[in-house]
Amino acid sequence: MSGHSKWNNIKRKKEATDAVKAKIFTKIGREMMVVIKEGGPDPNNNSKLRDLIAKAKANNVPNDNIDRLIKKAAGDSDKNNYESLTYEGYGPNGVAVIVECLTDNKNRTAGNIRHYFDKFGGNLGTTGCVSYLFSTKGIVVIEHEGELDEDTVMEDVMELGGDDMTYSEDSIEIVCDPAAVSALREGLTAKGYLVASAEAEEVPSTYVTLT
Repeated sequence: MSGHSKWNNIKRKKEATDAVKAKIFTKIGREMMVVIKEGGPDPNNNSKLRDLIAKAKANNVPNDNIDRLIKKAAGDSDKNNYESLTYEGYGPNGVAVIVECLTDNKNRTAGNIRHYFDKFGGNLGTTGCVSYLFSTKGIVVIEHEGELDEDTVMEDVMELGGDDMTYSEDSIEIVCDPAAVSALREGLTAKGYLVASAEAEEVPSTYVTLT
């Protein structure tokens, strides 16, 4: 019985992991449709696509799957209706919330977003109601196991155009201009750093602890 129980536990963990991977794969595929529609399927001429390819690799998406995603997205670029949308509102205790999403049906998505705000004690606001509380920043994260010298990393980051960095036990978060994300990621990778993520994010001017 113990062997059977162990098998079931392993099976459940694998199914959960596979489900997470499938969601990531689907999300990246949709993002590729949008950036390819905007800038074409050649990563050499499309920095957003290069960033997505790097994001896919960081999430252990195999190269063959990445190639298939690009080909599919390029083939569907004329008929896909996915677009990027941003919603603003307030969560519990009036905390400011920005939601960024991809959708092929704006009406359906607006209804879903409103439902979730209401469900968790918030309310959907109007464009601009909270965005002034955030700044768009480029955020690049390096993974490490404590073997990196902080001063050396800082010198490299400054050389490559980074504005600030936070060093922790297993990662380094670097802040840069949003337009510099691709160049910073590529420069750090060329220097041998393991870049876990690199993208533009909405960073709040202040943080609130919810209880």
